[in-house]
Amino acid sequence: MEVDKLWFKDWFNSPYYHLLYNNRDDREAAAFIDKLLTYLQPAPDAEMLDVACGRGRHAKYLADKGYYVTGIDLSIESINIAKKLENDHLSFFQHDMRLPFWVNYFDVVFNFFTSFGYFESQRDNDNALRTLKNALKPGGKLVLDYLNSNYVAAHLVNDEVKEKDNVVFDIRRELKAHKFMKQISILDKEKMRRATYTESVNAFTRQEFEAMFAKQGLKITEIFGDYHFNSYDEQRSPRLIIIATKS
Repeated sequence: MEVDKLWFKDWFNSPYYHLLYNNRDDREAAAFIDKLLTYLQPAPDAEMLDVACGRGRHAKYLADKGYYVTGIDLSIESINIAKKLENDHLSFFQHDMRLPFWVNYFDVVFNFFTSFGYFESQRDNDNALRTLKNALKPGGKLVLDYLNSNYVAAHLVNDEVKEKDNVVFDIRRELKAHKFMKQISILDKEKMRRATYTESVNAFTRQEFEAMFAKQGLKITEIFGDYHFNSYDEQRSPRLIIIATKS
C-alpha cells in the first residue's frame, strides 16, 4: 500500500471523507468534553484552542458554554464551513499545525480524536507538538486524545466494505513500518466516479509520547484509556488520552 506523504490535504478536503465519518457519536463526544471540563476546571472566561478542529462542532460546543474558543485546521473547506458558526466567543483559522500559531495565549489546548501523527517525519510531528505547547500560557493544559496503538493493532479489521448514500467504500487496513495505513477505494454510483484515498497514522506508543512530551518540556499529569476516564491499560484500553501541563 503506497501512501502519499501529504495524503491529509486531499482526503480531509474531500466530501467523501465527511460522508464516511458522518456517523461519529456527538453525544459521546459531548459527554467526553463535559468530563474533561470537570477534570480541568478551567476559568469561566478561559481561552481555548481546538487544533485540527474540522468543521468546528467541538469548538462550538465549548464556546456555547461561555469559553473563548479558537479553532484551526489545515482544510480550507472545513474552515469555510466552520466560519459560519463564528461569534464573539468563537473564531476559526486555516492553519498548518506544524507552523507556530499564537504563542503563550491559551489556557487549554485540545487535540481531539486522533488528529495527530499524520506526518511522515518525526521532525514534523515534533513541530506539531511544539505548536500545541507554545500556544499555551505557562501552566496551561494540553489534552491530546490518540488511539491506543497496541489495542488497535490487536483489533485491526483488514478488509471492510461500507455503503452510504450510493457511495461504496472498500477499505483495506494494515500496520506497516510503525504506521496504521488505510486505503479507501470509492465507487460513487450516482456520479459514476471512482477515487482512491489513503490515510497514514503513526502507531505511537505511550513511551514514544512520553519522550516527545519530555522533549517539549510538557509534564504529563494523567493518562486515561477511554472517554470515561478509566485508567490506561496498554492491551485493553481503546484510547490514549494524555493530559499535560506547560511548565
